[in-house]
Parts: sequence; structure tokens; C-alpha cells
Amino acid sequence: MGVVLNRRLVELFRWVDPGPDSSHLVSDTSGWWRDPEVLAGLGPALAGLFPAARPTVVIAPEVTGLLLGPLVAVAAGAGFLPAYKGGGERRRVGAMSWAETSPDHRGARLRLGVDAGRLGPADRVLLVDDWVDSGAQVDALHRLVAATGAEVVGAAAVVTTCPPAVAERLGLRALLAGDLL
Repeated sequence: MGVVLNRRLVELFRWVDPGPDSSHLVSDTSGWWRDPEVLAGLGPALAGLFPAARPTVVIAPEVTGLLLGPLVAVAAGAGFLPAYKGGGERRRVGAMSWAETSPDHRGARLRLGVDAGRLGPADRVLLVDDWVDSGAQVDALHRLVAATGAEVVGAAAVVTTCPPAVAERLGLRALLAGDLL
């Protein structure tokens, strides 16, 4: 299914021009979520990037991570924890652990948080995201997981456009390189 899935991911992807006020195109991955075969294949394909990892939990950042993370968790036989974006302004049950990303191209930083009471030293964590560009979110999640005493066993993405040295440092593997889109 790997070659077929990758081909379908490319076929169903499109770049969208958001209009004259934008300086760049926006990725549209909605075709991936609409296609039942792609949807069924994403979890096993991403979990399969780390066949010997044996994660106990998958962590993925909201928003699309809330779709993708559970698919990978089920395929890996693991649980799932969402990584929320924000600064704690939303009320959450339990104690949240937060990590901040490095500044993006505008100088903005993003805070990512997980329920710290549901993650501990015995956990083996697989980080998952749909698209990894700079690696800043994956790096923040690495630090957040390390602070709980858990171990990151890898990071899986559908698409990566981050530099190879960053991907290697983060233990990142992807189904597609961004230049294929």
C-alpha cells in the first residue's frame, strides 16, 4: 500500500491561492481526509515508519493532529494524547506541561501542552504531525516529553520540508518530501 498511498496523497493534495492579500499559497490536505482508502492507510503507514518502536502513546498537535494521531495510535497499539496549542487560556482537566517553540519567520512563538498526569517515565512516545516544515513544533514536543521523563521513540509526518539535519536530530521520518507536492 506504501507506493499506492503515497501516489494518492500527491494526487489528492493541492495548493490554494488565498487571494491578493496573501504572499504565498496555502496547502489543502482536505482530499486526504475525504478519501476512505487514504484515511484507512495513513495510520498504519505512519506507524510503519517505526516498526520496532513499540510506543505506548502517540502525541500529535492540534488541529489536524487530533485526526491523524488517533489513526496512528490505533495502528501502533498505543494510546493517544493531544498536544494543545495556546498558553493555558482554555480550562483543561489535570496539570498541563507546556513547551514553547522557537520563533517562526514572523518572530512568533507557539506554546504546546499535554496533560502531564497522563505521561510518565515508563512511556515510549511517538510524535506525529501531518506536515513538518521547520521542525519547531516537533522540537518543542521533544522537550516537553523529556521533561516528563518519557522517551521519544521517533517522529512521523505525512510531509516534511524541514532541512535533513533537523529531521535527523528530531528522529523524523515522513511518507513524502514536500518537493513532491
